[in-house]
Amino acid sequence: MKKLFITLAVILFAAYAANAQRYCVIDTKYILESIPDYKEAQSKLDAIADQWQKEIDAKFQEIDKMYKAYQAEQVMLTDELKKKREDEIVAKEKDAKELQRKRFGYEGDLFKKREELIKPIQDKIYNAVQKLAASRMYDFVLDKSAGITVIFSDPKLDKSEDILASLGVKKQ
Repeated sequence: MKKLFITLAVILFAAYAANAQRYCVIDTKYILESIPDYKEAQSKLDAIADQWQKEIDAKFQEIDKMYKAYQAEQVMLTDELKKKREDEIVAKEKDAKELQRKRFGYEGDLFKKREELIKPIQDKIYNAVQKLAASRMYDFVLDKSAGITVIFSDPKLDKSEDILASLGVKKQ
């Protein structure tokens, strides 16, 4: 009976070992921040976003001035002129909000620019991760910088440097 139990345990252990999952951990935030093209693309995006934000801020400041002028002159205006001024202010505010949505909204200009500048870099990283996973037969590649909580990972499992090397990025 004891031999049967040991034999069964060895068979179960061998079956478990044969099905063991191989995995590694990467840090895409670290990888991205180590790639000069990404830093350059992010700087361009930041500059564009700042420029667009200043444009929108100027429109809202103009609306604020119009509203303050309207409040100051309101008592002297006829009902018709009040209505006209209010409509102008509302129209300008609507235009400013529309511009803000067009620039920064879902699938707006900034989203499209980010796709244009950042996505090719992310695609290179993804392809490098796929090659690494295939060549080393990893079943899972966990990203410790994206929403997955990795409480602990052995540093030897972190293959971020391998990804950077395959992308031709030299350590700084």
